[in-house]
Amino acid sequence: MPQTPAARVCSHCDGFPVVHITTGTRAPDGQRRTLSAACPVCKGTGTRTAPAALVRAGK
Repeated sequence: MPQTPAARVCSHCDGFPVVHITTGTRAPDGQRRTLSAACPVCKGTGTRTAPAALVRAGK
């Protein structure tokens, strides 16, 4: 049975694909306003696909 390769952690975000950044302002109810930013490399998934294996063509 073929084994599927384990998902690789994105090297750009180290597996933390979405972060929330405070804007410094507060809403009328006292909560802080935040913006979310997703990793541009993995598009917010936290994993990357394994590189394709190199296959040598037959002679």
